[in-house]
Amino acid sequence: MHLPLATAALLLSWNGTFEPLAPIAAPRPLALLPDGAGHSRQGAAFDAGMRQRPWRMEGLGTTHFPITTTRPAVAAELQQWFDQGNTLLHNFWFEEAERTFRWCLRLDPDCAMAYLGLARTGLTWFVDGDFEEPRNQRYRDFLAEAVKRKEKVSPHERAWIEAFATAYQPGAKEPQTRLAAQLQKLVLAHPDDLEAKASLALFSIRQRNAVGNELLLQQVFAQAPDHPGAHHYRIHNWDPTDPVQALPSCRAYGPAAPGSGHANHMPGHIYSKIGMWHEAARSMDRATRVELAYMNSHLALPFETWNFGHNRNYLCHIQEQLGLEAAARSGARDLIAAPRDPDKNKDGDYGDIDEGMKALVRGLLRFERWEEILKPGAIPWREIEKDKDARAFAESVALIATGKREEARAKLGAFKKRVAEVEKGDAVGGPLSLRLAIGEGLLREADGDVLGAVQRLTQAGEFEDEQRAVHGYENDPPDDPWSAWYLLGELFRRHGDLRLAVTAYERALVALPNDAFVLAALAQAHAALGAREAATEAAGRFAFVWSAADAGLRWSREVAALGLSAKPDAKTPAPERAYTLDSNADVGPLDWVPFAAPELDVVAADGSRVRLSDYRGRNVLLVFFLGEECAHCVEQLKKINEKAQAGGFGDTALLAVSSAPPEKNRDSEQLGGLAFKLLSDLNHENARRFASYDDFEELELHSTIVIDAQGRVHWKRTGGDPFMDVDFLAKQLERLKETPAAATTGAASKPAGAP
Repeated sequence: MHLPLATAALLLSWNGTFEPLAPIAAPRPLALLPDGAGHSRQGAAFDAGMRQRPWRMEGLGTTHFPITTTRPAVAAELQQWFDQGNTLLHNFWFEEAERTFRWCLRLDPDCAMAYLGLARTGLTWFVDGDFEEPRNQRYRDFLAEAVKRKEKVSPHERAWIEAFATAYQPGAKEPQTRLAAQLQKLVLAHPDDLEAKASLALFSIRQRNAVGNELLLQQVFAQAPDHPGAHHYRIHNWDPTDPVQALPSCRAYGPAAPGSGHANHMPGHIYSKIGMWHEAARSMDRATRVELAYMNSHLALPFETWNFGHNRNYLCHIQEQLGLEAAARSGARDLIAAPRDPDKNKDGDYGDIDEGMKALVRGLLRFERWEEILKPGAIPWREIEKDKDARAFAESVALIATGKREEARAKLGAFKKRVAEVEKGDAVGGPLSLRLAIGEGLLREADGDVLGAVQRLTQAGEFEDEQRAVHGYENDPPDDPWSAWYLLGELFRRHGDLRLAVTAYERALVALPNDAFVLAALAQAHAALGAREAATEAAGRFAFVWSAADAGLRWSREVAALGLSAKPDAKTPAPERAYTLDSNADVGPLDWVPFAAPELDVVAADGSRVRLSDYRGRNVLLVFFLGEECAHCVEQLKKINEKAQAGGFGDTALLAVSSAPPEKNRDSEQLGGLAFKLLSDLNHENARRFASYDDFEELELHSTIVIDAQGRVHWKRTGGDPFMDVDFLAKQLERLKETPAAATTGAASKPAGAP
């Protein structure tokens, strides 16, 4: 199903109505919780994650997983929410699935399957041997709660709970393999359970039985042709083995779940691996815009959306292949400029900044921007090992290319010691030794040792082939700009060994079909051999891939200089639609910029009305706190106050909002002498707008929010504890000086559908 284009940017918006809240236990007065104010009454597992109510989400696809409840009055509504959560799981939208399953518990606090759903938002396909890490404790706790209630549900539901409990029991090894075995039993016992069949296919993927999984998924499609999970898992199933087999689901998954960023993202995996670069770009571009539409409308920052950085890095890789260097570089810089968080995207962790660094360095190498690579400050290198490794490789290659062999030799020598520490032995056996082999191969050629260069680059190429054959080598996306076979082909062509060059290029095209850089070189090699027909074919393929490329790139000039008059000719497994940078402009923006803060309308201690717009032109540090009865809140405000008095926040306005009445703020002995302006939010209306209120338990939360002089949110933290790292806050306010004041977002007005 295709939704009207005019509604594409609003696929994820709130429907504008709230159902009546289900009854829960009356909140205990905060005065009785001096040390636990803001924490969930249901236990530590509920302190993290989403704490605002869900909304009916459109464009996710449809699945149905029947469950039982002991509360007939809410059965129909509970089933609707559970089905939404289940569908979100199929789309790997774990954050929103958690929000939805928590609402199921609001409706039925004893719902065993809701607890299982919560466990599944963390014990995912990505978690295997590390499921006992502390960060997964809350999901094991959720699973334990489901087990406690398994006797209250149907035998079918109990079988699901027991399957996960068996697979993820303490001390278990290879839980995914164990889960697949349990799901197989479930399928045999309940042959009509499409959800079990789809899940069995997912958790069997790493066992490398792609044909068996396909046959299982075909049974799902026979009854549910648009099942989002089945299409999703088919793509993952064939991704590392035979991507062409996933094409039917590439065409179906996005239209089946147009409101899911991941549903638009996953087809791009396949398209990029089979050389359908234009379709790949359309997929990743649309996925990025759908993610941003959600982020802008629901107050989510990049580090709070797990797939955003990966998605954008992948788009950069594809845009590089299309010759769109400027767009790719812009995307990389955009990721690097994304907000930092001391927990969710620390330097070195898998996150937006790391993805941006990979994209930037890969693009600069791929387009041979040697001087920029070597220019101090052009790349924002960090003092972490992965950046040091990437820098050693990138600068070594750039130094060799610019004739600075001795500097390159010294840098590669130091890099070699590092590789020896990390990847033992002399053979090419990992990503660092692969880069070392490439660097040494290029240096040997520069030294005149062509045979030695061929040997090292061949070792690198054979390692790449081995990784693809044994591990799938997913190029997901690649960190490195070229296949070693391409570099070997370039070496052969430079030295006149044209037939060997052609052979090497063709091996490179097996690794990455329709690689535009390889096609340009292949056309030149064939032309130099006098093979005009073969040269024209390669040039035509190149022309199709680079049909919208940036002007002036040397690869285009060199192919044009051959005088072949080649017409663009797509050699792809399926037809493609041309991609341009505005192909999906109707969906929403492509670049993340800070979203507009919600409305703030509170009352000062003197009874005057205060709005955020009153501070336009000044940065604002906005704190929602739980009143002076909360010792941790008072501690936070005092720490911020000390930093402010020491000049750590410059001219930043300090606003502290609580539900305390104005007269209490006016007479407060603990807070009255602080630099903060104490503000009253009597009915929690502002806290709700800023997602600083727990809708599940009707509980105030701690929030700390950094807002710029234009009223846009740059960073925020909400939860059961106040944020205490005031040095980090000072750094974020300092970073605002680097943000252009004129930057705006497509959601610059009041965020639509904000919880």
